[in-house]
Amino acid sequence: MALKLIGRKKGMTRLFDQNGNVVVCTVIHAEPNVISQVKRKDSDGYEGVQLSAIQVKSSKIKNVSKPMSGHFAKAGINPRSQLKESRVDSAESYTVGQEISVDHFADCGFVDVTSVSKGKGYQGVIKRHNFSGGPASHGSGFHRHGGSTGMRSSPGRCLPGQKKAGRMGGEVVTVQNLKVIMVDAAKQVILVEGAVPGAREGFVYISKAKKKAVVKKTKK
Repeated sequence: MALKLIGRKKGMTRLFDQNGNVVVCTVIHAEPNVISQVKRKDSDGYEGVQLSAIQVKSSKIKNVSKPMSGHFAKAGINPRSQLKESRVDSAESYTVGQEISVDHFADCGFVDVTSVSKGKGYQGVIKRHNFSGGPASHGSGFHRHGGSTGMRSSPGRCLPGQKKAGRMGGEVVTVQNLKVIMVDAAKQVILVEGAVPGAREGFVYISKAKKKAVVKKTKK
């Protein structure tokens, strides 16, 4: 269990490694997240940390609901528009008002990134489920549709859960084991290798990789 830092996907770029190879990266801007609440096992039943980000502008504070205004007032911090709670093994080392920046990932090597994928609308089975389709020749009568999905007289119906056309995208997706290429604390930016789901300016949640850690090189 690890903290999930709130950031924004800014786009993609490329860098060159020490061997001159091109490394395609995703740029994520993450301003310092402030801890707005700490959950304890004795009082809340579990250990957790609530992070808040994207400070609300002074002209928009009137739009913050009274319960949330009281929540931030109790924590002694300015209202934020984004909240994310993360379960941790132990919350003893965290305090309300503490800031967590991109430096949190400076030495972790790999991260997991969660975000909402781009919405594709209503799509057919070829685009949605990678069906191969039928013959493309003229007159075949079977090009891009799903084909037969029913049975004979027994059971005489289409079984539920089959792959069919429908709404595609707009789902919460987690990409694991993305290599951290660079962490720039001054610019509040972290660069990870590869693509991250979601559109530009979309919110992403970064955490230390669960399945992969830094591979330390042994000296010979």
